[in-house]
Amino acid sequence: FDLGQESKETQEAYGLNRKESKDYGRQCLIARRLIERGVRFVQVFASCPNTPGGAVSDVPWDAHNDINRNHRACASTVDQPTGALLQDLKQRGLFDETIVIYGGEFGRTSDSQGAAGRDHNPNAFTTWFAGGGFKGGAQYGASDEFGYKAVENRVNVHDIHATVLHQMGIDHEQLTYRFNGRDFRLTDVAGEVLTEIING
Repeated sequence: FDLGQESKETQEAYGLNRKESKDYGRQCLIARRLIERGVRFVQVFASCPNTPGGAVSDVPWDAHNDINRNHRACASTVDQPTGALLQDLKQRGLFDETIVIYGGEFGRTSDSQGAAGRDHNPNAFTTWFAGGGFKGGAQYGASDEFGYKAVENRVNVHDIHATVLHQMGIDHEQLTYRFNGRDFRLTDVAGEVLTEIING
């Protein structure tokens, strides 16, 4: 994990020269190096930096108060390194065979909690995909006018699993695991491949 082997330009592209993006940029650069060496699954966690006035949040993007400061700090942490990772994968010919997923388990409500923050919202949130045969620039689904709930092309976690497995060449309907003497599907009975967001 000696990143000193990387050029100064590469280190700067990943934001290693900026305090707010250094840690996340390091993780993204290590992720690229692991992918280059054939590691099949890599997970990177984002954390928000401390900013003047104290820590933004112990949990990134979890803005129950001061959402503007929280999200500015988190975006400043992840934007440059994430873009550098995608560009680097493209330049090295790894983008089309690598699935990059950025998301969480819920979004934020559109109404304030009284402290310029937002509560958890499991009914409408965004996950994005890049590389690995996913369509660039595609948008799928929509929320109501308040961003409170998904109202068009609703997607559940089983659909995401089915789609990612499909892109990995695995038939989600045939993939089972045994638990308590029974075979279960990761995608339950509801998972559908989201063909609208994948190439041909």
